[in-house]
Amino acid sequence: MRLVFCTVLSLLTAPASADPLPQLFDVTGVAADDVLNVRTEPTAQAPAIGGLAPDLRGVEVTALDARGTWGRINWSEGTGWVFMRYMAARGVHIDNYNLPVGLRCFGTEPFWSLTHDDGVLLYESMGADQERFALEIAQDTMGHDDLRRMIRAEGGAVAYVHPQECSDGMSDRLYGLAVAWMPGPAAPLLSGCCSLGTQVP
Repeated sequence: MRLVFCTVLSLLTAPASADPLPQLFDVTGVAADDVLNVRTEPTAQAPAIGGLAPDLRGVEVTALDARGTWGRINWSEGTGWVFMRYMAARGVHIDNYNLPVGLRCFGTEPFWSLTHDDGVLLYESMGADQERFALEIAQDTMGHDDLRRMIRAEGGAVAYVHPQECSDGMSDRLYGLAVAWMPGPAAPLLSGCCSLGTQVP
């Protein structure tokens, strides 16, 4: 009986699990004449490599440290860490087409990008004209805050977006979403990363 009681008590006092990442956050609690330091490592003793403005919104956090007190963001051509006490979760807004607002995907070899604009997927590849694919379905798993998406568009174009640490292959930035994209039945399968927010700085 004591074991059962202790187990229940530990469940009740355990910290609530964090929202799945990546997520968007707003800087909060920083004085108007100050910045939130971006550091090289998840510790206050690490060198600062920059700072986030006190009113900055929509910063994409792609990972947390082991204690969940520092968040990894993309900074310049690499990554940095910010103290999560000064970051307020805003979540990810899903549009009427069941895709995260601001979602953009991209890859290298060849360079390509994929963005969503009001029911149309815009695909650009180096040396080719932009292609437009009317979105047919962007299916999720019916789970809370699950960013996995199976996407189908006209002409047999398909994509699968899913949470996974992802490198763009050209920098030291690390993203929290990966994508597999095939712009048609006879097209090669392309792989890349996706981002929810604007690159900072």
